[in-house]
Amino acid sequence: MNSFNIALIGPGKVAHLHAKAVREVPEAQLTAIYGRNLAKADAFAGQYGIRAYDDVGQMVEREKIDLCIVCTPHPAHREVTVVALEAGANVLVEKPLASNLADCDAMIDAARRSGRQLGTISQRRLYPPSLRIREAIDSGKIGVPALGIVQLLGWRSEEYYRSDPWRGSWAGEGGGVLVNQAPHQLDLLLWYMGEPEEVYGIWRNINHPYIEVDDTAVAIVKFKNGGVANLVVSNSQKPGLFGKVHIHGSNGASVGVQTDGGSMFIAGMTTVADAPYNDIWSVEGETDRVAQWKADDTDLFHRVDPMTHFFALQIKDFCEALRDNRTPAVTHEDGRRVVALIEAIYESTRTGLPVRMG
Repeated sequence: MNSFNIALIGPGKVAHLHAKAVREVPEAQLTAIYGRNLAKADAFAGQYGIRAYDDVGQMVEREKIDLCIVCTPHPAHREVTVVALEAGANVLVEKPLASNLADCDAMIDAARRSGRQLGTISQRRLYPPSLRIREAIDSGKIGVPALGIVQLLGWRSEEYYRSDPWRGSWAGEGGGVLVNQAPHQLDLLLWYMGEPEEVYGIWRNINHPYIEVDDTAVAIVKFKNGGVANLVVSNSQKPGLFGKVHIHGSNGASVGVQTDGGSMFIAGMTTVADAPYNDIWSVEGETDRVAQWKADDTDLFHRVDPMTHFFALQIKDFCEALRDNRTPAVTHEDGRRVVALIEAIYESTRTGLPVRMG
């Protein structure tokens, strides 16, 4: 079995989860960490017995890095990703792929020029209840996906926004709930519904006056297959309610997943609260299986560390894709599609008009 040297880029809170996740992947070894502040990178490296660098290209070349996992704030994704790709590493980027489409396209172009793989983290795809929905769609159990509904009703406190200097600003974060919390659910929606055609959206800041970005957004999405979707995403419901993605099919059957429940997970600050489960399932002949699925999914949730297990599954898939010369489970095209939807909602708010996509 091939062994892959992995480096992390950005020694922040989520990097600790990826460091632990890498150690759950037999074919991978954590080798190095990059940070603009070498002192912080050194402190991180000391915790994991790896080497610290303040030069991405030098790190990739000296350590013979096969894969870099980018854990920096969103607006910084482009620069470090392009350098890593040009130095010869493959790159897996924490969601979202970037904070705008121009950065996404520069990163994708660098991957094509270098002949390296580029992917984006979306580990909620690998939740068992999320995979059941994909299988139900693929096998025709709900007909054509006709109506999608996303609800993400969470909470972020002032303490959260003050925890890192880049949070809550356009320059530092690239946006608010759409860019930081919603990409997981938006990715699932697009994975299930297909290519979007047109978006009308509005964002607001309801109860976080100390930030300049969105804490709430709503949108209507039209898809090329004729389907439609509605999304409501918000960080303004204290202490947090749930995150859900529901897909209703043309034959009348409905499937859904609650990806997040209660007080939402915050990297480095809280743990995952509730096990994900299929909260809606009306596929003919399968309704009596839902209780057992929930029991099985809850059992898995308690047998693993849910904060790292699904990261590890995606890292493992990416390494296997490199080894087998195949496409990874979540591609850079998937990541770009999410950013395009987010950017369209921001543009629609600016103009007051629907935005055509693709």
